[in-house]
Amino acid sequence: MKKRKFMKAATMRKLEGLLFISPWLVGFAVFLGFPLLFSLYMSFHNLRVLPNRMVYEFVGLQHYNSIIFESSALYDELLPFFREELIVIPIILVFSLLIAILLNQNLPGRFVFRAIFFLPVIFSSGYVLTELVNQGEGGLGFLERVELGQYLDTMLGDSAWAAPVKGVLDRFVLVLWYSGVQILIFLAGRQTVSKSAYESARIDGASPWDVFWKITLPAMSPFILLNLIYTVVDMFTYPFNPIIHMIGLNQGEYGFNSALAWIYFLLIITSLGLVVFLYGKTSKIRDLRRR
Repeated sequence: MKKRKFMKAATMRKLEGLLFISPWLVGFAVFLGFPLLFSLYMSFHNLRVLPNRMVYEFVGLQHYNSIIFESSALYDELLPFFREELIVIPIILVFSLLIAILLNQNLPGRFVFRAIFFLPVIFSSGYVLTELVNQGEGGLGFLERVELGQYLDTMLGDSAWAAPVKGVLDRFVLVLWYSGVQILIFLAGRQTVSKSAYESARIDGASPWDVFWKITLPAMSPFILLNLIYTVVDMFTYPFNPIIHMIGLNQGEYGFNSALAWIYFLLIITSLGLVVFLYGKTSKIRDLRRR
């Protein structure tokens, strides 16, 4: 009898949970699930829009073969983009972590500074950011004010990293614009660390540098992974994305664009898997060194 009551209670809890998430499930199925499956269907077809109907012509993997093997356009756009992201993502993470540590201090007006750093998230708009960069305000004048351009030309020369580094500095406002959420996450993570741990470290004579490397950074490890995943996804969908630009240039080619979008989606998933894998390996090595 008790077992039956327990099973009924467990079933009721599952039904209650399903009821609570049902609006999201319906919204996902209608507004995201169906378009995703339809775009996958179109990626295997040529689509012609007639006055009274749409005609689908099955072409199999033709679009995928054309993008991956018959043209270099995808690689010409993606390789510089990946190099740029390898530079800007670590900068955003380090910048966010340092700002979060500073904002966690007992400083006058720290709530105002927290709001200021989060304002770009509130007003986040691809159009606003694009206009800001197009008006020449994206680099914050770094290259001109401190004459970094000539220095970079001397140091990097004609290497493959010259253009990505200059691209990041020319749009350095992206670091400020895309750091708001990361700062809040790091700030919340920093506040989970017990004050007694820092007090014990001070009593033992640990320097602030030792405290950071042995207490703060290990405690922030899960939040670093969370922010890393968030930043990777955020950077792969920001307004200056080359794939979005390519899709815009091929308007009307629905099958080709759908295949291009799915290839890009697989690249994002692969990148996230690689990030998680490398982070897990790094964590294991760090744990072994501690032992």
